[in-house]
Amino acid sequence: MDSALSSPSGGPATHGDDTMYLPGTDQTLVKLLVAGPFGVGKTTLIRALSETQPLHTEEVMTQSGAFVDDLAGVREKTTTTVAIDFGRLTLPGDLVLYLFGTPGQKRFRPLWQDIARGALGALVLADTRRLADSFEVMDIIEEAGLRYAVAVNTFPDAPHYDTDKLRDALDLHPETPLVLCDARDRDQSVDALIALVGHVLAHTPQENRNP
Repeated sequence: MDSALSSPSGGPATHGDDTMYLPGTDQTLVKLLVAGPFGVGKTTLIRALSETQPLHTEEVMTQSGAFVDDLAGVREKTTTTVAIDFGRLTLPGDLVLYLFGTPGQKRFRPLWQDIARGALGALVLADTRRLADSFEVMDIIEEAGLRYAVAVNTFPDAPHYDTDKLRDALDLHPETPLVLCDARDRDQSVDALIALVGHVLAHTPQENRNP
């Protein structure tokens, strides 16, 4: 457990002898991945969620990149994450989530494996226009022994299906949470993370929760 140095009023407090002290608040720190195929909305979701200025490593896509990145369904995309996205979100109960967005392309798999160290789970974003692209990501996460939830990003021009059909199409385990969300919407994105966190913490010993 970590200690956040703060007082109920946001500043230091004093005892009767004028000795200054900073009361601590216990926090549970959890490292989570935001994963998914190329162009599925990982950067957008972290930008919507982070309570601090998020870190992005986006670069403009080049003409050369068009030969290795499949733009089917995301023709309007002009940038791509080349390292990580990072954000932080505090949930009620002093649960602090550190969110690491991972590149979606196969060529970044070694980097993905480094980022995954110490993570307790992953939120996998999916796109109904390209559901099959999510299988490789879920395979990698399962190989790493991480629990995960799936959030189907409801793009305006994407086909919409009920969750039962999506679960069947993605061949999800009955315990794996599946939610629909608009990655641009903070409330919906928070709900997706809460579904993941509940799933992860239900299967994680207390002593293993701090990154």
